[in-house]
Amino acid sequence: MRESFLLCVAKRKWIKTTDSLHPYPRFPNLVKDLAISFLNQVWLADITYIRILTTFVYLAVILDALSRKVIGYAISKRLDTGLTLSALRMAITQRQPPPGCIHHSDQGVQYAFRGLCQRA
Repeated sequence: MRESFLLCVAKRKWIKTTDSLHPYPRFPNLVKDLAISFLNQVWLADITYIRILTTFVYLAVILDALSRKVIGYAISKRLDTGLTLSALRMAITQRQPPPGCIHHSDQGVQYAFRGLCQRA
């Protein structure tokens, strides 16, 4: 293979991290046509996974939409609401957002919580 300049590319297993077909309330996209002009106006949330030696862990991250700075994160072996709430609590502690701050996510089941957020 080396003599023929061929590479072996390992196929990665795709891991689904979004379950949008849940029975919990889903809210309209408040960010679609919004002009973001100040810090703590919109927070963007997402989940990914990180492969480690024998398995993988999930990483939940919250970014400020204007600065693109990470303001909250959490790592866990479990993909659940506790993971996303930990990241949100860190962001709230770091930034102490004003009323009206929008928490924007893909609306997967991990983000179906209400205790710390209120609908705008």
